[in-house]
Amino acid sequence: MISKKIETALNKQINEEIFSAYLYLSMATYFLSVNLDGFAAWMKTQAQEEMSHAMKFFNFLDEMGGRVSLLAVKEPEKNWKSPLAAFTAVSRHEQYITNCINELYRLAGSEKNNPTQIMLQWFIKEQVEEESTAAKIVFKLTQIKDSVNGLWILDKQLGARGTGA
Repeated sequence: MISKKIETALNKQINEEIFSAYLYLSMATYFLSVNLDGFAAWMKTQAQEEMSHAMKFFNFLDEMGGRVSLLAVKEPEKNWKSPLAAFTAVSRHEQYITNCINELYRLAGSEKNNPTQIMLQWFIKEQVEEESTAAKIVFKLTQIKDSVNGLWILDKQLGARGTGA
């Protein structure tokens, strides 16, 4: 069994992961509106990944005998000033999610809930990758500045995500 405190915290994390998917889908719509289809494709893939994270928490909570409780998902931002502003928001959001995961890990430790801590280790490693990827894209966009050619090249690179290219 799982404690009510951890059950509540895991349900909140499910909500955070679903919100992440909403946020990235919203960013995809922004990128589509400015004809950056590769950026949009990257965001759609990221949204799918975030939903898979939500399902990992969902399934774990169910397996542990907890009750999944789906909470209202807040509306995400819809507009950004630039691709750099959008990816800076991604970077900040991933840092926030890392903090959420770390807090969950500490809670599970304080409750001596080893299965939850073990499950969360995967997410801790995943967040290192998430933050690193966002930071690298922010760096590239910072280097590109106002170069239209640089933006189109990065758009093509981001659009290749998941295609094996």
